[in-house]
Amino acid sequence: MITEDNILTIEVSEDDNGSRLDAFIGYNTDELSRSYAVRLIEKGSVTVNGSPVTSKKHHLKAGDKVSITIPEPEVLDIQPEDITLEIVYEDSDVIVVNKPRGLVVHPGPGNWSGTLVNALMYHCGDSLSSINGVIRPGIVHRIDKDTSGLLMIAKNDMAHESLAAQLKVHSVTREYTALVFDNIREDEITIDAPIGRDERNRMRRAVYGSGSKDAVTHIRVTERFGRYTLIKARLETGRTHQIRVHMASIRHPLVGDELYGPHNQPDKLMGCKLNGQLLHAGTLGFVHPGTGEYMEFHSELPEVFAKVLEGLRTQTDK
Repeated sequence: MITEDNILTIEVSEDDNGSRLDAFIGYNTDELSRSYAVRLIEKGSVTVNGSPVTSKKHHLKAGDKVSITIPEPEVLDIQPEDITLEIVYEDSDVIVVNKPRGLVVHPGPGNWSGTLVNALMYHCGDSLSSINGVIRPGIVHRIDKDTSGLLMIAKNDMAHESLAAQLKVHSVTREYTALVFDNIREDEITIDAPIGRDERNRMRRAVYGSGSKDAVTHIRVTERFGRYTLIKARLETGRTHQIRVHMASIRHPLVGDELYGPHNQPDKLMGCKLNGQLLHAGTLGFVHPGTGEYMEFHSELPEVFAKVLEGLRTQTDK
């Protein structure tokens, strides 16, 4: 992938031979969704081997060079908001925050306010990296709305580039705690299964879905409760919904996961309203962009998750 000013050029590999143009762009760029790619194609902002192509259904051949002219980002009125943040660590380069369940990370359709980004803008002012644009200032990685836990935020572009590079080579420590359905017999499992888009449901991802990319999750069982298993999941890669998709693929979906879990699962467990999957990013470690020192942070389980486990343990001991 080659970038020059606002033009992105990608050479079609053998693996992508025969791909549709819109799908190819969506699968091979983190910045551009497939729907946005379609708009750019229809506007004449995409060329193949130097010639404009306005059909999203154009099929590519290995060796083709796809160039995308990305328009200047539109100015959006994203406002700082005085939202309480649990800051675990902060200096002039990075912030580590403990995100509560239910908080969206950055603005988007349906959530233009009340997000982590709005809170960060209030707390940091202009001291956030600009690499991901006005909607995602400082955001290097994200976790789902209903997932709680630790996130690292870049306060300048140097820090952003360093943290993003560490994510790319899989050197960031990211370990999650999750409660899943049914008994996992093995003590440790490595799930190595690529994840792509689920063509039947645009909200979902799927193992071996369209445009799959490598995805590896290391699972370690910590407690068993008969119908449920408590696990630690360490990410080697960081695909969208990775733990949720991987656990569902081995028939141990996350408790409370309305997107990948069973349709008839209860909305309460041990008397606690679940309101989403029981998944917590409890450990985060990275090399500090400025000092070169490895730093690791930990956070406790949120109240609902802890109460569910307390109830399961009490029930198991009887």
